Amino acid sequence: MSRSNATQVPQGSVRAGLIGRQIGASRSPWLHEREAQAQGLALSYTLFDFAALGKDESDLAAQLGAAEEAGFAGVNVTYPYKQAVIALLDELSPEAERIGAVNTVKFASGKRVGHNTDVVGFAESMRRGLPNASLDRVLQIGAGGGGAATAQALLELGVRLLLVCDQDAERATTLARRLQDGSNARRAVAIEDPLAVIDSVDGVVNATPMGMAANPQAPIDTSKLLSRQWVADIVYFPIETELLRAARARGCATLDGSRMAVYQAASAFEIFTGRQADRARMLKSFLEFR
Repeated sequence: MSRSNATQVPQGSVRAGLIGRQIGASRSPWLHEREAQAQGLALSYTLFDFAALGKDESDLAAQLGAAEEAGFAGVNVTYPYKQAVIALLDELSPEAERIGAVNTVKFASGKRVGHNTDVVGFAESMRRGLPNASLDRVLQIGAGGGGAATAQALLELGVRLLLVCDQDAERATTLARRLQDGSNARRAVAIEDPLAVIDSVDGVVNATPMGMAANPQAPIDTSKLLSRQWVADIVYFPIETELLRAARARGCATLDGSRMAVYQAASAFEIFTGRQADRARMLKSFLEFR
């Protein structure tokens, strides 16, 4: 899928962006631009909110092409296009290929290379935010692009049995099968009714967009949560989702989406710029956002 060389941007400057829906509240521009500023780098980060622009998945190819031709170093991709974008790329990193989802596209040498920084972002978030979490049995709600990454991260963290559900039962089955390679055989299982297993799990992960401003309700009946359980949410705007608020009220340890957002953004920043990101500084910037 080789294309002509993209339009060049001024020496020393970088253009990047984010493609998704309902992303007007995203902190990605703030995170990337603040980190670049701290490093003395000129960087601009643009939101391409398909909801605000009146676009849908059929416009994804054109938007990707426009960014490439405009000289962008790359773009992040978020809900609901992390899997749809794969067909428009030339190459996938080993991580993205294994997961089957892309959240970062790098434009280089006439090629589009897909990466996934969500796995490392969520894994590091769990290590730092819930360091003592029991990982024997975990329920994950959501099997889309974000769910594919969190599921991989959970298995890498040592979850013995991951129970995956989704409103689209076939999507949950497909993800479970993808995860069941030689080292993970039967460690990931698709289920249809999360409430049937809720009292048997150590933790719950929301890997859906439920909880965002456009769809603020919790993805599960929170009255079924137990105080011994931990609950993690990948949604970060708002940080305090209905799921986390209710879980905390029931005595659960909780993990919001802020650290995942920061750590995946730091890795994407490195892909776009070739420079090391300061994760502590980016987390501070995230918390200073107004």
